[in-house]
Amino acid sequence: MFFFLFFLLGCIWGSFSNVCIHRIPIEKSVIYSRSFCPNCKKTIKWFDNIPLISFLILKAKCRDCHNKISFEYFIVELISALSFTIIYYFYGISITSLLLVILSIFFIIIFFIDLHHFIIPDQLTYPLMVIGFAKSFYQIDNFFLFPNYINSLIGGISGYFIIWLIIFLYKKIRNKEGMGLGDAKLLAAIGFWFGWISLPFILFFSSFIALMATLPSLIKKRKNLSSQIPFGPFIVLGVIMYIITRYLI
Repeated sequence: MFFFLFFLLGCIWGSFSNVCIHRIPIEKSVIYSRSFCPNCKKTIKWFDNIPLISFLILKAKCRDCHNKISFEYFIVELISALSFTIIYYFYGISITSLLLVILSIFFIIIFFIDLHHFIIPDQLTYPLMVIGFAKSFYQIDNFFLFPNYINSLIGGISGYFIIWLIIFLYKKIRNKEGMGLGDAKLLAAIGFWFGWISLPFILFFSSFIALMATLPSLIKKRKNLSSQIPFGPFIVLGVIMYIITRYLI
């Protein structure tokens, strides 16, 4: 029953994540307006807005104009539902589960916004910083994963200045922008959440995954070393690997 409940909650929050992914970059309210079709602008009825199910029933098309609906909507809801379920499976009903569920929602939104728009909005990173630091004052059952407030503070400051230093040096050497400050703020938030000890692992594996993902394009010369890539999604993947590793250890 709890597995189903977490899956259902994940679907609901996945649907909300889709709203955030598409509205935050264009600075449109995610709360005060109903969902609508991007093509015909008609309001989507509640029975056409049931996570996962409506997408399948409508065969990925708008009921009114029959315009094709992006498969990404379904993917986001499914990832969110599976994330909630997996978190419950490993951590049960606990403060750790609540925190990781919150983190997963932010991560899903950040992942897809950065993937499409090459930005990580402050509306997402600042709340993550506050939550990450605030929780460090509370005695959480999983002290192997979450740091105390001293390690959290050092992690937040270090996370920001590591990326800031990379940006500064790259600009001095190449006389052009490299990474963005959105990445610095995201890594600062992660430092607040998991402490300074997590940063070397996350930076190494996020960079490694980014290299592996872009290497085929570099070999085929579709991209070069100066090409813009969204680094936020790779940081998110690095954090997921860190959480899995900490659990196994």
